[in-house]
Amino acid sequence: MASVLRRADLLTLSNLRNDGRKPHEIRRIRIQMGAVAENNGGSAVVEMGLTTVLAMVRGPIECSRRSDEISDRAIIDVQVKAAPFANSGDRRVSNPTTDRRLVEQSHQLKRSMEAAVLLHLFPKSKIEITLWVLADDGGRLPAAINAATLALVDAGIPLKDLVCACSAGLSAANNDAIVDLNRREESSFGGQPAVYLPCAMLPQRGTVVLSQCEARLGSLKQLEQVLDAAMDGCRAVAQHLQAAVREHSASLLTARSGQARIQYSFENQLPVKISHA
Repeated sequence: MASVLRRADLLTLSNLRNDGRKPHEIRRIRIQMGAVAENNGGSAVVEMGLTTVLAMVRGPIECSRRSDEISDRAIIDVQVKAAPFANSGDRRVSNPTTDRRLVEQSHQLKRSMEAAVLLHLFPKSKIEITLWVLADDGGRLPAAINAATLALVDAGIPLKDLVCACSAGLSAANNDAIVDLNRREESSFGGQPAVYLPCAMLPQRGTVVLSQCEARLGSLKQLEQVLDAAMDGCRAVAQHLQAAVREHSASLLTARSGQARIQYSFENQLPVKISHA
């Protein structure tokens, strides 16, 4: 009787991860800039695998309280929210002001954006960034950072460089470095917390603006291995972000010159794309 190999066994024999990716391969990325037409600032939707984040930017605007103003630069106000349907296993509504994970990720995202935005150009003002996690299959912080960066670009906020984010960790099977972890890879294995390191960097400057790992690593060499893998993932994500910015800019220039043509979808008769005439 022939033995039947399970899918997990085939992936292990092929040195592939649970979703069929190679160790240093990022998930499929889809980007839509200017996703919210009614927004006065900028917006963007970023999909990294099955994780989807919507970012909206408003500003620079006047601070609601005079005590919040800083005389020589602007402040950034970040709020991360999660939709009730984002996590298939937990339908509870998360309060962005009391949920510890959302508050912590808001602070991390704020620090990442402050490293790139030219805040000194907008003294005594505020830039609001609101992020909605619409689907969460792991890596929502890197997806939120990438979405916030593109929303800032869409809003016309000047940046030193694009902030590109990706995560890395160690494989539970062979302890090798893997890039862009999904939810299953982020979960604990054998009672031990998984090694998960989200990283954000300015790719053109080679500067790391965010790096955090809460798991215990065996040696400094392992930390360097995981951090190098995360930075390689950030550079791969940067190529997708730069391509999306170029495509969006070309569409805006075409529309401004009056040579754009609206393509309609036959299903809902809504404009879906602006292309060259």
